[in-house]
Amino acid sequence: MSKTWIDLAYLIASVLFILGLKGLTHPRTAVRGNLLGAVGMLVAVLVTLFDRQILGGVFGYTLIFVGMVIGSAIGVWLAVTIRLESMPELVALFNGLGGAASFLVAGGYVTAIPVSSTPFDVSLATAASGLIGAVTFTGSLVAFAKLAELPQLKRIPPIPNPKVTNALVGITSLILMLVCAISGAHDAAYWLLVIVSLALGYCLTISIGGADMPVVIALLNSYSGLAAAATGFVLQNNVLIISGSLVGASGLILTDIMCKAMNRSLINVLFGTIGPTGDTKQADEVYANVKATGPDEVAMLLDVARRVVIVPGYGMAVAQAQHAVRDLANVLIDKGVTVEYGIHPVAGRMPGHMNVLLAEADIPYPLLKEMDEINSSMEQTDVCLVIGANDTVNPDARDDPKSPIAGMPIINADRARTCVVIKRSLSPGFAGIPNPLFAADNALMLYADGKQAVLDILTALKDT
Repeated sequence: MSKTWIDLAYLIASVLFILGLKGLTHPRTAVRGNLLGAVGMLVAVLVTLFDRQILGGVFGYTLIFVGMVIGSAIGVWLAVTIRLESMPELVALFNGLGGAASFLVAGGYVTAIPVSSTPFDVSLATAASGLIGAVTFTGSLVAFAKLAELPQLKRIPPIPNPKVTNALVGITSLILMLVCAISGAHDAAYWLLVIVSLALGYCLTISIGGADMPVVIALLNSYSGLAAAATGFVLQNNVLIISGSLVGASGLILTDIMCKAMNRSLINVLFGTIGPTGDTKQADEVYANVKATGPDEVAMLLDVARRVVIVPGYGMAVAQAQHAVRDLANVLIDKGVTVEYGIHPVAGRMPGHMNVLLAEADIPYPLLKEMDEINSSMEQTDVCLVIGANDTVNPDARDDPKSPIAGMPIINADRARTCVVIKRSLSPGFAGIPNPLFAADNALMLYADGKQAVLDILTALKDT
């Protein structure tokens, strides 16, 4: 296949990627956007396979075909078996594998090409691919472990003086990157850079608090794109440069949006500080006046309500309660109640997590309201039903300047006339701090699994 036709096919694939991203900006066009992106990737892969110059090597098509079969089988298995509440972990894992692919491909180039024939710009791109790809790999594995709440992670001793350690490892990585670029990215310098960068990815992510995980996921996604773009320069592959740049740019934009949504600076996130370092309140003190309730009482509150706001959180995802929530909302709407959903930008464990869950239950998109919009009318809300959310409705973020999450915008669930919180227990959220909302004068706690609680409320509501 001639270079002209290859470049044309890559251009078509790149256009499909761009149209796919544009389609993903709205639920009505998201499926079409996803299909366009998939078709673009198919075109890029097929054209690359037919490009003998890129294919090369002693293994030919056989090894590539075996790898495609194994990878496709794993992908199909994950697509069929993965639960939506585990999607953030899967995204973190995918980001890590993308980073690993980048530094391994660049490493293969280093091994195959003589040092004397490597231009400086290619050496620099190779070094960048090794650094960013390795950081993405180990950083994503740590993010995966944090999101999955693996107990093994708690047994690892903390890094001594993490800020200084991160700075030293980061400076060392940059120096090695420069040495690698100047020396022509020969084997020893490149793999030493990769090893130190693997350590840097771990150091940067291990100290980041759980409350910052949505930001970290977006940032690591950006890293994986930047690593791919750098590898594209190494291989002189236009479609890899374009697609990597799209992922890198969109990830950075999303990271900025997430930081603003949490009132956090990216520097603070990277250095693992959740917020002000004041004393954390004791749970026994905060929860001294918690009032418990039952499904029948909640059903009576909903039966006389005129406006209800549902605030979903990660607990709803774990309980797979989205379909039960939809059924409850439909019954209330049939009774003439105004029902809306208050969506915090970082609810769940990744950006858009709640939107995906609610879309799976065919909940109309216009009912999903962003945080600022729902907060403006919260004081006119009769019942705010919080299902599994914690940190995103913690009033200390708004009222206590010494709180570890001080300044993080929240959904003002405490300002509704009555707030009902469905939660298994009074356990803290990802930030690890108690929530005074649970003990507020206008709050009631319904201790139960999210799905079962909503089903019990629905049954009681139909009997009223």
